[in-house]
Amino acid sequence: MEDVRIINTDESNIHEYAMCGYKNMKQEGYRRKIEWLKQRFLEGMKHKVLFSEKDGAVGAIEYVPGEYTWRAIEANGYMVIHCIYIMSRKYKGKGWGERMLEECLKDAQKENMSGVAVVTRKGTWMASKELFVKNAFDVEDKAPPDFELLVRKINNDAPPPKFKGDWEKRLLKYDKGLVIFSSDQCPYTAKAIKEISETAEENYSIKPNIIELKESRDARDISPCAFGIFCMAYNGKLIAEHPISKTRFKNIMNKIL
Repeated sequence: MEDVRIINTDESNIHEYAMCGYKNMKQEGYRRKIEWLKQRFLEGMKHKVLFSEKDGAVGAIEYVPGEYTWRAIEANGYMVIHCIYIMSRKYKGKGWGERMLEECLKDAQKENMSGVAVVTRKGTWMASKELFVKNAFDVEDKAPPDFELLVRKINNDAPPPKFKGDWEKRLLKYDKGLVIFSSDQCPYTAKAIKEISETAEENYSIKPNIIELKESRDARDISPCAFGIFCMAYNGKLIAEHPISKTRFKNIMNKIL
């Protein structure tokens, strides 16, 4: 049987593993994500890699105490999952998603937390809710356009997490031009920002205002979408809630302008 295991990472070994398909320190997104994680480990973040001796890193789970989450939620006392994924179809449907989820639940219990929370949505960018519902998570809150906050409680008496909710109010001060909210939590954001910025200037003579979310509280209290770590607004209206390609960006702008 092929040797597949879950590896705990920290500052000393995180650079040894691929992440979301990236593994090259010359890639800006990968390099920035590594440095971002090194700071987050100090805040109690866990980044565990699903590792195959044959294929290397084929998946991962990342979670952090709610006081330091980069999703736009209030979840103090809960462990919050940022990402859980399996890159290769070869390893899907074999129970590895549940195994990684069990790692998070065990850590939450060990740290006497009230439970585990995760933000999900439809589509391919974020984890869908099926894995969590199957493992006794309940939908506790919703946010536009299709984000859901799922929770599995350990302490049934604890108040549940919730979305911050003041999305339109947050956009009021960004009512002119193209604004990109971004952090290094996702290694894809660096490439997306570079391509979108170049396309905006070359095709539409627009110079975007890039708001860097440098601390977890920025993602919770400044970002105008539930995803927290990346979104784009144009003239005060959200036009994307996750990193997109330059082709997708042009399609959106051509409909607006």
